[in-house]
Amino acid sequence: MSTAELNGVREVAVGNYGRGFSSRLLSVDVFRGMLVAGMLLVDYPGDENAGYWWIRHAHWNGWTPADFIFPSFLFLVGVSIVLSFSARLQRGETRGHIALHAAKRSVILFALGLFLNGVPEFHLATWRIEGVVQRIAICYFVAGVLFLWTDVRGLVIAAVVCLLGYWALMRLVPVPGMGLPGRDIPVLAPDRNLVDWIDRALFSGRLYNQTRDPEGVLSTIPAIATALAGVLTGLWLRSGRSARAKAAGMLAAGAVGLAVGATWDRWFPINKNVWTSSFVVFTAGFALAFLAVLYWAIEIRGSRGRWTMPFLVFGMNAIVGFCFDELLWVPLYYIHTKAADGSASTLQQYLNGLLLKFASPANASLVMAIVTVLFCWALMWLLYRRRIFVKI
Repeated sequence: MSTAELNGVREVAVGNYGRGFSSRLLSVDVFRGMLVAGMLLVDYPGDENAGYWWIRHAHWNGWTPADFIFPSFLFLVGVSIVLSFSARLQRGETRGHIALHAAKRSVILFALGLFLNGVPEFHLATWRIEGVVQRIAICYFVAGVLFLWTDVRGLVIAAVVCLLGYWALMRLVPVPGMGLPGRDIPVLAPDRNLVDWIDRALFSGRLYNQTRDPEGVLSTIPAIATALAGVLTGLWLRSGRSARAKAAGMLAAGAVGLAVGATWDRWFPINKNVWTSSFVVFTAGFALAFLAVLYWAIEIRGSRGRWTMPFLVFGMNAIVGFCFDELLWVPLYYIHTKAADGSASTLQQYLNGLLLKFASPANASLVMAIVTVLFCWALMWLLYRRRIFVKI
């Protein structure tokens, strides 16, 4: 698709919709719901070390299916920006008004992330500043502003600058006190890369992994490119092309992204921990291809109903899902029980121990994770049934 065609797509997206315009796509909501369910599944195994590889994040370089969840969610943030902002522009709202609302929403999201980081003890000296919700807030605002005030060429340039600029910083800038990556220190060595060094300099004592943080300051730059990939996809979805052409285009672009990301991995490894540029391209390729399949099944074939409803329960209340994900660990880790021998264990260890009487360590861990997902789904279903959807 040429740049001229993409720019034409953007003009349609922000200006010329009729009464049939909708700011939602069921396939996007279903995809989002799948990601929330996957997030809970990955974050609450009975025993992470004993769990199956596909529900554990890669330790450092490389990837597992679990590593697709967060970047796919950020990708959908970008898609939703186009769907939502376009509808508001069509209703006559100004770009400035929409941007102000986006800024307020980002501040609230960032504050929510800080609050969730502090639960339950709120230790000021060790309160983590960075986090998943905080990264979403920043990427949402930056991608939203770029959508409002740049054309497609500008969006593509911004994404490329984020990816190549980040690559240059990580490969060509010496890490203070350690040296140049690839010459004095290994490329992307844990704790010995620019992302980790900056986070320790800014937030010492407040990092998720003590010496580094998976939502680092510098690595938010390529994460913005993930959201911009979603913005470009949203523009494609709101174009005047046929539904089948849209699905085919996303599938083809997804295949290219997967291939380019896998190839780039040779020189700049796929790594979620520091959100490498190859990771962005690879995971965006997956998100595009997966969304294409859902779009074809739901929007084109009309396959919906019983199988989509369970995911919509999560997808229509993603903020609540994130809160459950961040808060559920409190009772699981803070409530302690005593075993027959008098030893103390957390509630999660106790429940996993019960499951070990009937299943292997890997299966016990998986069952614990599935039960957690179903428990959260049941609570969110109550909101869904009453048509209560929490928005910020």
